[in-house]
Amino acid sequence: MAAVQRLCIAGAGGRMGRMLIEAALADPALSIGAALEIGGSPLLGQPAAPGVAIGADIPAALQVCDVLIDFTRPEATLAYLAACRRAHRNIIIGTTGFTPEQKHEIEAAAADIAVVFAPSMSMGVNVMMKLVEMAARTLGADADIEVHEAHHKMKVDAPSGTALKLGEIAARARGQTLEEAGVYARHGLTGERKPGSIGFSVTRAGDIVGDHTVLFGGVGERIEITHRSGSRANFAQGAMRAAKFLVGKNKGLYDMQDVLGLK
Repeated sequence: MAAVQRLCIAGAGGRMGRMLIEAALADPALSIGAALEIGGSPLLGQPAAPGVAIGADIPAALQVCDVLIDFTRPEATLAYLAACRRAHRNIIIGTTGFTPEQKHEIEAAAADIAVVFAPSMSMGVNVMMKLVEMAARTLGADADIEVHEAHHKMKVDAPSGTALKLGEIAARARGQTLEEAGVYARHGLTGERKPGSIGFSVTRAGDIVGDHTVLFGGVGERIEITHRSGSRANFAQGAMRAAKFLVGKNKGLYDMQDVLGLK
């Protein structure tokens, strides 16, 4: 019988944290070892799962866990990452909005611990990424590519991490980098579209969980690949898959394409 992965849920009192706990409790291969919130939170001491209260002591929480799951903010994520590295515990990062320097910190940590780092834990989004790669490689430079994403009005980063990843995948499949191909603003007399460019547009409104569309525009036809999230439950389910994927892994940097066997 496979070993049960003991999870530490960061941001346990938030909506995403509660969904992660609910998903873990429903999976017999997983258990909740600890739940964390920031110091001073009014939720400290409140029950997160049977026999587990929300705490703020990260080193103590990691002593009773195998892997930490974090969907919070970049600054908090890096603090959890450093603690996991010191304690030799694996980590799953679903947080977005990292700077290039912060991403380098995550990559460096993977020399010592196993890290699943993905802009979206959604299994559907990761299948979409594979489809975008196939379309971009097949259509090549003949297709104009546009990436549109929509999220709730409280989201603080734009474009979303998932949208940027979709753009990176499309650019790489055509032998480009997103740095040279990405266009993030259009206003006024912009001139004709630059060949090979990848455009981004963003919506922030209401309580939209997350919609992403990649449009490939050609002569006389277009392809649109779309994923829509109706709730955050799909992200939680993907994180559970990632937790089980990490069983027996001691170090290395992985993403959801690895977890789902899409590479």
